[in-house]
Amino acid sequence: MQIWKFGGTSVGKPERMKSIRELVTADSGRKVVVLSALSGTTNALIAIGEALAANKIGDAEQQIVTLYAHYESFIKELYTTEASSEEGKKIIDSEFGFIRSLAGIAPFTQKKQKELVAEGEILSTRMFTAYMKEQGESVVLLPALDYMRIDADGEPELASIEKLMKKLLVPQADKQIIVTQGFICRNPRGEVDNLKRGGSDYTASLIGGALTAEEIQIWTDIDGMHNNDPRVVKRTFPVRELSFEEAAELAYFGAKILHPSTITPAKMRGVPVRLKNTMDPSAPGTLITADSSNQTEIKAIAAKDNVTAIYIHSTRMLNAYGFLRKVFEIFEEFKTPVDMITTSEVSVAVTIDNPENLEKITEKLSQIAQMEDHDRNQSIICIVGNFLADKPGIAIRILEAMKGIPIRMISYGASEHNISLLVDGTNKNAALEALNEGLFNFE
Repeated sequence: MQIWKFGGTSVGKPERMKSIRELVTADSGRKVVVLSALSGTTNALIAIGEALAANKIGDAEQQIVTLYAHYESFIKELYTTEASSEEGKKIIDSEFGFIRSLAGIAPFTQKKQKELVAEGEILSTRMFTAYMKEQGESVVLLPALDYMRIDADGEPELASIEKLMKKLLVPQADKQIIVTQGFICRNPRGEVDNLKRGGSDYTASLIGGALTAEEIQIWTDIDGMHNNDPRVVKRTFPVRELSFEEAAELAYFGAKILHPSTITPAKMRGVPVRLKNTMDPSAPGTLITADSSNQTEIKAIAAKDNVTAIYIHSTRMLNAYGFLRKVFEIFEEFKTPVDMITTSEVSVAVTIDNPENLEKITEKLSQIAQMEDHDRNQSIICIVGNFLADKPGIAIRILEAMKGIPIRMISYGASEHNISLLVDGTNKNAALEALNEGLFNFE
């Protein structure tokens, strides 16, 4: 069995939804098809929720009318028979009836907000399943809310997901296509919740790991993972092979094509992940496996924006132990992950990408150290490849390419797959372009 995930742009228009049917039925293999909400829907639903939370009922009702009109137009182009068109109308009337019911009961809570946002995936999968049935395909809809579970910390309960899904699939053994929702799940209280933004990739990987699938395919509108950000850099190319470790580094540090959490469940079960392009299905895309055969030293570059650098100075560090433990206990207390760290005899510099508790963290750190001014709006540039310790010259090549751009921090040596540089956000684009031209051969 294979797991195929399609994002919002891949299902965003009726003709694209029809093309998904052609893709998943092109061979006889059995598949789980994971769908995101139609492009723009999640943002629209969030905006409706924000209006309701602000008690702007009229604004919310108008936004619901606008979104309903979009879906009404969509189903008119999607279905070809009168019976299917009526079924499509019943689907959107049912789900928008639920949306309107959420809008009609005050106060509008966080619980209702999550139920509201989940409607995007529920709508897309119900509409697609009805279309597949119209076309005579062997298909069934398996609601993610019946098996996808997270714990109190928001982490997936892998054992529970595996057990529930395998049980639910037993009666569906005769179905070739199993359609399900990405992103949405239930929390320990049984309430509708989600795997955070971009979580449809995560859903596909969790399912692939639970079922030990042959392969997980993530279909987007880009030809695989590129060696650099094509929105910023003039010349890029697709990377055909990556290891799990390399892909995880790139995803975490800003490669938009893949959600950062996606790799973990696939890696745990050794399930290959392939990134494909719905606009060009014949393109090979990018294959991510346990051991990439492509041993190129430098494979790709990614950038993470809106980073804050924190500088900590204390003479207590000199010939002492336990100081770093105290520092990181403060970040742990406020549940704030650290991305980069560098140290000297009496100083520590770290970066975070979530400044929500920055003031509280600074206050606590000030009790054990002297704090310097933070650098906000920084960018981490992540260079990924095979950086074995006995390979000379890699750092020199990177620094030579960056010779005209100030570097705030360097992280090198903790991983054989990642060298990270911190630069001011205003220099990010120039850094990506300089590294692209300095590290890759375009002849």
